[in-house]
Formats: sequence, structure tokens, C-alpha cells
Amino acid sequence: MDCKLRAKNCGGCPLLGLDYAEQLKQKEEKVRALVGKYGPVHPIRGMEQPYHYRNKVISTFATGWGGKLTSGIYAANSHKVLPVESCLLQDEVLDKTMQAVRAAANACRYQSYDEDKGTGLLRHCLLRRGVATGQVMVVLVTAQPVLPGAKNFVKALLTEAAQRGVTVTTVVQNVNSRKTSVVLGEAEKVLYGKGFILDTLCGKTYAISPRSFYQVNPAQTAVLYGLAVEAAKLTGKEVVLDAYCGIGTIGLTAADHAKQVVGVELNRDAVQDAIGNARHNGVKNARFFAADATRWIREAAAAGEKADVIFMDPPREGSTPEFLASVARMAPKRVVYVSCNPVTLARDLATLTKLGYKAEGFTPVDMFPHTEHIETVVLLSKGEVDSKKIRVEFSLEDMDMSEFQDGATYPQIKEYVLEHTGLKVSNLYISQIKRKCGIGVGKNYNLPKSEDSRQPQCPQEKEKAIREAFKYFGMI
Repeated sequence: MDCKLRAKNCGGCPLLGLDYAEQLKQKEEKVRALVGKYGPVHPIRGMEQPYHYRNKVISTFATGWGGKLTSGIYAANSHKVLPVESCLLQDEVLDKTMQAVRAAANACRYQSYDEDKGTGLLRHCLLRRGVATGQVMVVLVTAQPVLPGAKNFVKALLTEAAQRGVTVTTVVQNVNSRKTSVVLGEAEKVLYGKGFILDTLCGKTYAISPRSFYQVNPAQTAVLYGLAVEAAKLTGKEVVLDAYCGIGTIGLTAADHAKQVVGVELNRDAVQDAIGNARHNGVKNARFFAADATRWIREAAAAGEKADVIFMDPPREGSTPEFLASVARMAPKRVVYVSCNPVTLARDLATLTKLGYKAEGFTPVDMFPHTEHIETVVLLSKGEVDSKKIRVEFSLEDMDMSEFQDGATYPQIKEYVLEHTGLKVSNLYISQIKRKCGIGVGKNYNLPKSEDSRQPQCPQEKEKAIREAFKYFGMI
């Protein structure tokens, strides 16, 4: 199958002219060439219908012939907008929705934003669709806060969409007045509906907002996450750490098979989505924290806390030596690495191998047919001999292992207290209040070095905040 946009230098589907079976073969061979020396590479998981799989579309507005508003994508290696009526990768419902957006915008006589002159109104349109629910979101990105005739635009959009057989669930205006190539700005206003849509993935329902990170190929995402959870070999007794957790999709998928799931993500908006998703799905054994994953794991390991399995799903740039070192310090039995770039995966595997982990096998997944991108799931297990080579900077005598078995970790308690009260509490104060509440701590954890030495005592307001955290985590 070919596309007329290729001749116009679209660049979105560089492999489209290649037979799909050959695409899969080349991708599998690429993964094998890069990581095959670390372990066996299993057959790639491709799609039965490798078209119209994208549930998210970003379209940029421009001025077309006769001053009429048009929209599309930037041509390869340029800043020229290539008008797009339909795309072989995009969900066909979203193609029709974008046609309705253009028709409504033209009816309202909106003008496209000119980056060079700084004039005009409409910059981009972001569309999302919940494939399982059929819900559709329209996000109109404007260069200024005021959208003239906003109610008329929404009315026209709903009418135009209905004429094309599409029901729009929600419409959001996003304001981006900066001179930037970043699509979304900070301010948002809901023009219609609730400002989010729902979708179902691997048996869980997710609320998806304009900013949410959510995989664009739901069919292959289910395959990817299924492989990741299967690789983890969960029995229901494990403590699972989901690093780079986003809105919690991998962690919540694993929650049914684990004792406890802890998700860590730097993006606070994503963490709020993850907490809401856990609540909406009735998942009570998952906690999510807004923190730098490297620092969080390092502090948790230094406090003697353990995770049996760590899921890591880093961006295309891969992980960092500091993060991988902190993972090794926590010493999970298994690490499940979900990679979106086999080049950085190979680089990170070299580090993980030195840290005592061995790859048991790789499964490539074709998340983006007709493009060069490849996802890969790999299970790494801890080697008995190699693990002794890892230098650990805390003693077993000083570790408090009870908190992971009977409640929240020290970093979790600190994060909860800071988020809800603005107070910072130390491990010393937490251990003091644990003892007051009859919660077990390590034999020597944070005790005075001698009977004559004096320790600062936890202030009353901080004790109250720590007790509230204990109640939240079901520890008292």
C-alpha cells in the first residue's frame, strides 16, 4: 500500500514502501545485531492489520489557497506544513474529526498563527481517541487566551463531526503564547465535556487528559505490557517498583499479580493521573510518587528497602549510569526493561551486566509499523556470583526491612508528609514515631550511638503529620 503524501516529502512512514513481513524481519535483525550477545532474541511481535493504529493526532494549522484554513504535518526536514486529509497510520475516526475541526474553524473565520509575524490565532489541534470506549477529545491550541465565538465553534464542531459519523466527547482550549516548537502551553480551558476521555487497556480504565502520556498504539501496547508482566514472573508476593511510571499503566497492569506496586515519576501531572487511575480502578495495593526516580531509589536503598521486581520504561535516550547504579544498589531479583530504542538498550545492558545482571531473553514488539522505531522487552535476573561485586554503602545491621512488609517506605512517608503539610521529616523522626506507635523498626535503626548521646526529638507538629501518613498507609 502506498500513500500520495510520500511524494510530497511527508517522511512520516519511511518504511511504507517495504513489504510488512520484510519490515519485521529487518527490525528483528537490528535488535539481534545490537543485543544478541547478551541473550536470545525471540521472534518479533507484529500487527495483523498494521494501518490506522495511531489513537493520537497532532495537526498544525496553516493558511492554504485563497486564505482558507488548512492543517497537516511538517514536511521532512522543513518547517513547511504539508496539508493532510487522511493518513494510513492515523485512526480513521480522527481523520474525520480533523476534517470537522477545519470546517468549524473556517466557519468561524479563524486564522492560522504565523510564527514569523506573531499574528493569527490557531496553532495546532491535538486529537485523542479511546479505542475501547470510542470517546474522542479535541484540543484546540491557540496563541492567545481569548477564543472568539467559542460557543459557536463548539456547536459547529459537534454538528460537522456528527455529519461525519463522529461523536466528540470533550473539547479543550489550550493556550500557548510562547515562541516555541512545543505543541501545548500551560493554560487550559474546557469548552465542552469533562476535559478528559476514558480508555481501557489490559483490563484497566484510564482517564486521558490533553497532557497525559498514553501509548499511541493500544493493540500493540497490550502485547507489550502483557510480555512485561509475564517476564516479571509475579506470584502475588512481590513488591514491584515501576520507575518512569507515567500515568501508571505498567504498574496498574501488574498490580493484580503483585503484593504491592510503587510507581515513581518526575512529572507531577502524570502522577496525579496515576493516583486517579488507581482509585478509579479500585486498585488499593499501588502507590505513586512525584520524584526523581534515581534519587528516590538511591534513598530507599540506603534506608534498607527492597523491591523484588523493578519495571523500567525509559525514554528513547535510555537510562543513566546513576539510575542503573541505584537499581543495582536496591538489588531486585528481576529487572524488566521496556525499551523504545535498541541502541540505548544495548548501551544500558553493558552497564547492567557489569552490575551483576544477566539478560534471559529479548522480545521485540512492532509498536509503530512503517517507521523505524522498535520496542523491546527484556528480563534481567540477578546473578549470584556477580552480585557480590556490587559495592553497597549501607550495612545490613542498619537496615529497617519491616517497613516494606508492613507499610510504606521511608521515602513514601516523607513524600506524603511534604505533599500534604509542606513539612520535611527525617528518617530519625519517622523511626521515633514508629516506636511510639509500636511499629517494628530495625534493631539498631536510628538508635543513639551511646546511652549518653542526645538525639533531637520529633516536634509535635511533625509527629502529627507522620501519624497521619501512617494512617493513610494503613500502618496504624
